[in-house]
Amino acid sequence: MKSLPAKQRIRDAFDRAATSYDTAAVLQRQVCEHLLARFDLPEKPATLSILDAGCGTGYGTRLLRARWPSAHLSIVDFAPAMLDLARNAADTCTTADIEALPFDEQSFDVWWSSLTLQWCNADTVFAEAARVLRPHGRLAVSTLGPGTFRELRSAFARVDDYRHTLPFSEPAMIRQSLQNAGFSGISLQRETLTQHYPDLKTLLHAVKAIGANPVGPGARSGMMGRNAWQSLEIAYEQHRTPEGLPASYDVILGYAER
Repeated sequence: MKSLPAKQRIRDAFDRAATSYDTAAVLQRQVCEHLLARFDLPEKPATLSILDAGCGTGYGTRLLRARWPSAHLSIVDFAPAMLDLARNAADTCTTADIEALPFDEQSFDVWWSSLTLQWCNADTVFAEAARVLRPHGRLAVSTLGPGTFRELRSAFARVDDYRHTLPFSEPAMIRQSLQNAGFSGISLQRETLTQHYPDLKTLLHAVKAIGANPVGPGARSGMMGRNAWQSLEIAYEQHRTPEGLPASYDVILGYAER
């Protein structure tokens, strides 16, 4: 099992980032759009009930509302400040952890979650998704694979031995977790999306602005010294392209049926 940061630390980071999130979350919006573009319902129930699990500030929620305007849309997030920014787009709004959903069995036709799974235990999340979905309900999930922040890890490897990113899961592990939860018709798609920044400070600030800085056990406990920072900048500069310093995101899009 991968070692994740403590939930309270993650929650606090996202609460602090709520006001800056939408300005910085360019990649997150792009992933939501890609996830929805490849998602459809073969048969739409007369009354469609959708859960946005880990809704953040509600960008995905608003996309879902635009696609299915008559659906009953429920949202959950464990960061109250994030949830406050999303609540106007939903019918019901609940502060909750997606590993322990406060809903009855077979409550929803669609379980949707974009870029939340990487903070959680996938087996637990998908077991909960299966529990709250009705028979033949549909799942759509996006998460990040191990190629995410490859340039950052490469640069830091020349400076220290600490962990500087989450332990992102391979697609095979995502598929196995979905199968363990009883899902079928599993489709996983993978793509690399890249953001570019003028310098390393701007890149790291953008990561912090979306609350994505907790990395769990093995992280550096203090500030970097001047010499280490200069070494990191030099190492990252080797990845520079004409567009700027790249930050790669290994995006996994998953779809399945209950």
